[in-house]
Amino acid sequence: MTRPLLSRRPLLPRRRRPIPAAAAVGLRTGLVLGTVVLLGACTSSADIEAEQRAETAGTATEAFAVDTSPEQADRVPTDEDPAAARLVPASVAADGKLTVGVAGAGEPPLAFLADDNATVVGSEVDIAALVADSLGLELEVVNVAWEQWPLGLQSGDLEAVFSNVGVNAARLELFDFATYREGVMAFTTAPDSGLSIDGAEDISGLTVAVASGTNQERILLDWNAQNEAAGRAPAGLEYFANTGDVLLAIQSGRIDTYLGPNPNAVYQESVGQVEIVGTVNAGWPNTTYVAATTLKGTGLVDAVRAALQHAFDDGSYARTLERWGLTDEAVEAPEINPAVAS
Repeated sequence: MTRPLLSRRPLLPRRRRPIPAAAAVGLRTGLVLGTVVLLGACTSSADIEAEQRAETAGTATEAFAVDTSPEQADRVPTDEDPAAARLVPASVAADGKLTVGVAGAGEPPLAFLADDNATVVGSEVDIAALVADSLGLELEVVNVAWEQWPLGLQSGDLEAVFSNVGVNAARLELFDFATYREGVMAFTTAPDSGLSIDGAEDISGLTVAVASGTNQERILLDWNAQNEAAGRAPAGLEYFANTGDVLLAIQSGRIDTYLGPNPNAVYQESVGQVEIVGTVNAGWPNTTYVAATTLKGTGLVDAVRAALQHAFDDGSYARTLERWGLTDEAVEAPEINPAVAS
């Protein structure tokens, strides 16, 4: 069984284009505040987005199909990197496995259940598989609730997390990170809405859906403050716990737009449910990244970074992002614990 996705897609401004028809899969934001640290995904910088807009303007997109079987025959492989494998801490190497937490199964393309309704697949699992293969370890995927991954790492039940986790100052106090994507947030609307959102003035007077306690909410509140300071009407914010409800609100006309994770929006647009009309940094006005997450001080992050670099070098990283329509979120190289704004 396959689900249609779109290949490399330009960031804004976007032109309307034909979208393949298919059954949509309901999504949720997966951006609830955890009990240990501040949670929330992150996105790419305005400068990077501007470059990508210039590079991809007018580029046509083509539909392609992705294997959703438990076997994942289409998954991009890599081989073991002995130098990276030597960096694996003895406590992790002992059982020959890399135990990885992936949250939010049910949300293409990041993580969702395969056709057997049990196996977690998606872009995050594929990146974790590249790391495990590079380290010569068997990948063991644990489907966890988003709010539980910090405790999973701290308890030792999980050795790493690959789950659209954004790097922020609060998390850096407890965890180590190796970056592998820019975390992009997207504004979505009903198809053919005519909206285009690039900044604060573009949300003035609109009704905008958002998840409470997320970086997206912070951005919208900051933009509303800018609008009020400039004498413009602020946006009205509507709070939703999951994007299934958001989709219904968009379709009914109750809200004008929703600000949520770009990967989910890419899939929803590919199946004709929404139109992406803008993107923004979750760390706006700064740049933040999505990263593999390990418990601070264990040393595993060094092995993970080396494994990611191996996948970058042999091209399997780029092919994996292409497989899931996330080429626009690629980074040039993995980085450990990137600097973030406090």
